[in-house]
Amino acid sequence: MPVLDANTLEFLSRSPAQTRRIGIRLGQLLRAGDVIRLEGELGAGKTTLVQGAAQGWGSLDEVSSPTFILVKVYRRADGAPLYHMDAYRLRSALEAEDLGILDMLEEAPLLVEWADKIPEALPKESLRLKMSYMAEEQRQILATARGARYHALLEALREAVFGV
Repeated sequence: MPVLDANTLEFLSRSPAQTRRIGIRLGQLLRAGDVIRLEGELGAGKTTLVQGAAQGWGSLDEVSSPTFILVKVYRRADGAPLYHMDAYRLRSALEAEDLGILDMLEEAPLLVEWADKIPEALPKESLRLKMSYMAEEQRQILATARGARYHALLEALREAVFGV
């Protein structure tokens, strides 16, 4: 559980199941307006983490990459939505804005895969998860908080995952 600085925490996942469990812990902590920026190359585990986040949010919906649909909505039993956007095919921040990001944030958390492609379309304050492929079953997740809400979210995630 290396703390790289006050705003950054490193997680090492040794399996897809462990990546999903980190996502579950994150999903349990999310609230409307939260922005989670997921970055990393193909195969880094972004969608796997979102599968866990949706489960932690309370959704029973099947989670898959929204690459061709761009935005998927997962709902929990009370109807509360969780938005999952894939920015891989977007060419500009304007295209992302046209999808209604601001409206989404008024009612739900938003998890954005390939967030580094549309930084201008997303709020400056967010939780960035930079995911890296380390080995066949191992991923590094660097979580960086920007803003008071996300510092608190990162601290709560650290406690949920590591118990300290």
